[in-house]
Amino acid sequence: MTGSHAHGRSDALVFFGATGDLAYKQIFPALAALVARQRLDVPVIGVAKSGWDRDRLIKRARDSLADHEGIEAQAADRLYGLLRYVDGDYADPGTFKALRAELGGARAPLHYLAIPPALFGTVVKGLHESGSADGARVVIEKPFGHDLASAQELNAVLHQVFPETSIFRIDHYLGKEAVLGLLYFRCANSFLEPIWNRAYVDSVQITMAEDFGVAGRGAFYDQTGAIRDVVQNHMLQVLSLVAMEPPAGYGHEDIRDEKAKVLRAIPPLRPSDVIRGQFSGYTDEPGVAKDSAAETFVALRAHVDTWRWGGVPFFIRAGKRLPVTATEVLARLRRPPDANAGRDGDGEANYVRFRLSPDIAISLGARIKAVGETMTGTDVELALHEQPGPAQLAPYDRLLGDAMDGDASRFAREDAVEAAWTVVGSVLGDATPPHRYQPGTWGPEQAASLTARHGGWRDPRSAEAEK
Repeated sequence: MTGSHAHGRSDALVFFGATGDLAYKQIFPALAALVARQRLDVPVIGVAKSGWDRDRLIKRARDSLADHEGIEAQAADRLYGLLRYVDGDYADPGTFKALRAELGGARAPLHYLAIPPALFGTVVKGLHESGSADGARVVIEKPFGHDLASAQELNAVLHQVFPETSIFRIDHYLGKEAVLGLLYFRCANSFLEPIWNRAYVDSVQITMAEDFGVAGRGAFYDQTGAIRDVVQNHMLQVLSLVAMEPPAGYGHEDIRDEKAKVLRAIPPLRPSDVIRGQFSGYTDEPGVAKDSAAETFVALRAHVDTWRWGGVPFFIRAGKRLPVTATEVLARLRRPPDANAGRDGDGEANYVRFRLSPDIAISLGARIKAVGETMTGTDVELALHEQPGPAQLAPYDRLLGDAMDGDASRFAREDAVEAAWTVVGSVLGDATPPHRYQPGTWGPEQAASLTARHGGWRDPRSAEAEK
């Protein structure tokens, strides 16, 4: 293993796939934002096989930043000055010799692989053989494997060259302000911790709804499906933040240790825990097989077999062409005995709600006495904290800055990735049949059976209705 662990801040940033879609949509704006915050002042080297040159890459960066509001002109100009470009085939050792020459005196570069996973092995080998991996860190985009075996294989390829401490598996969800806020709120408030367990929590549900379809990514999505696309990574990461023990500290590994424990404590899902759905019209999308069984919706029931959460079901649902685009976590509390509540047990149970997008809100569902003679109640929601979405740091700004600093706390670690694949492994592919659902509905009606004994699924739109 040659990539001896790099200490301190990276002294160059190399991104493979520099002419691609991800670079255009996310990486250029993130780099400009880092320059504006004075967190990036080292050479930025784009690598691709496009027959481009440096001028063409700068034009691409200009076009990208013109599409993004709020980028300072000065920061953009400084970024263009940092840009370099290496053109060549990833299978050609000459490409990596040219990269090593372009790195010059850099001894701790950060290599960002914004390329298809099939090319990771080729690029890692090229970095190693050219000496470009020495003292370096590497950032890997998701999907990280498509099942447990491929994730383990990918880890083995990376570990031939890089130690685990130098590997940063990016999940942009972990850079979201709201997701970080969820963990902070849980650990910073002493009124929540005493009830955050099986004695008081009846169930937890996590919803990630999108009102759009596959948006031109039919061919990718058809090979992937909702479980691989968002459950194995984003949803299980959010679940682990909800269910983990408070970390001993906020060092790089403290949070990751606790999250990995949660993922290891979730038994593998059984087909009876999972309802898959596919929206009507999906097979007409470009790139999608006419007989596709890929799921565009999934609802599932998981358990976390720890002392804190034993017996509490965790429900997850995620899907496309649903009624709204929103992500939220809802922890329903057990009902109080109704002896003193006027026996009007038909109201909603108390709950704690974390709204992660499109807006950020933390609120409590409570019951108060209705005006009048009788002791009957009415449901209210108490907003503890609300803030609009756009003001915060974008996930890629935060994560690329963290990777440059060597702070891995918001990246997925090998054991956690493999544990998450173990959870979903037995329900991938056609382990359960996909049920048809109409666009604009909450997925197939079978999904309701999962939560029927725990108050049903909560519609994220009811928060708007109650305002």
